[in-house]
Amino acid sequence: MRSTRSIEILCLALAALELVWSQAFSQHLWLTLALLGAFSVAIVVFRSQRLFHNRTRLRLSVESWSMMAFVTGVLCLTGRGSSPMLNLYLLPVILSALTLGRPMTLMQVGVICLIHVALAFATPGLQVLSLSYASAAVGELAPILLVGYLTATLAGDVTEAREHIEALAQTDPLTGVLNLRTFNAAWQRVHTASEPAHIPYAVLMVDIDHLKNVNESFGHAAGDSVLTLVARALQRSIRNTDYAARYAGDEFTVLLPSANPAVAEEVIARIRNNVYKTTLDLGSRMIRCSVSVGVANYPKDGREMRDLLGTAEGNMYRDKQLRRPPPVGAKA
Repeated sequence: MRSTRSIEILCLALAALELVWSQAFSQHLWLTLALLGAFSVAIVVFRSQRLFHNRTRLRLSVESWSMMAFVTGVLCLTGRGSSPMLNLYLLPVILSALTLGRPMTLMQVGVICLIHVALAFATPGLQVLSLSYASAAVGELAPILLVGYLTATLAGDVTEAREHIEALAQTDPLTGVLNLRTFNAAWQRVHTASEPAHIPYAVLMVDIDHLKNVNESFGHAAGDSVLTLVARALQRSIRNTDYAARYAGDEFTVLLPSANPAVAEEVIARIRNNVYKTTLDLGSRMIRCSVSVGVANYPKDGREMRDLLGTAEGNMYRDKQLRRPPPVGAKA
């Protein structure tokens, strides 16, 4: 928002200086004042949160094209095809490149090229179909194209890098599922939204059976592979609206928003099945994994997050004792 406002104000200031210093101010006083006033009002309107509520991309598109229209008006008042203010188009192009992406930027550059030709035809004494005009036009328009393309490419790389950094800050580096801090924040949002109407949801605790045995028998690299494979199995077992996170060591936790006990049991069954079908090939041995799962349902098993977590952990340990799976590392 601050960068956009700065670009608009810079565009207005540069255009105002040129219009005041040129003959346009004396020859077209009211038209000049109307153009400057209209763009000033537009800048104020663009800052209105009500007009473009939650429609940032639309607002930026309107701002960018409005700035292009303003610059075109400035060119018409300062020499048309021979105006010294052609490079003022760089400002809306940079705005578009930074915020709207490469396709929109290239579209605007194409429109600028058409406007340049149209203004040249409207300029007395300018031979549009001559080689000299073509050479001058390429020299004037090529920098605008290059700036737009390179700025859009750089902005895309920066956006991709930022998204990657944000993903690293929210996920466990080994398994790729959410880290505990991000999971707890999501759980708090779901819990807060569920409280007024007591909308059900479920929390699962998932523990990998005998991971310590894998580490001792085959090394920690094999144990890390088991963690990664189980995390992928968890992600395959849940919905797009669910959350899976690494809780600690060999434990994972899963949040199932708007899930009643029956839905939670279906997800648990999918988790067990997908994990059991997951095997780790160690050359001479095949490791088949299994997990112990405990569930807590809101509000049936508690209305506080702390109580739900304790119930899920208790049910997970009971599940581990009841099933007593064989040590991991047996041949598949």
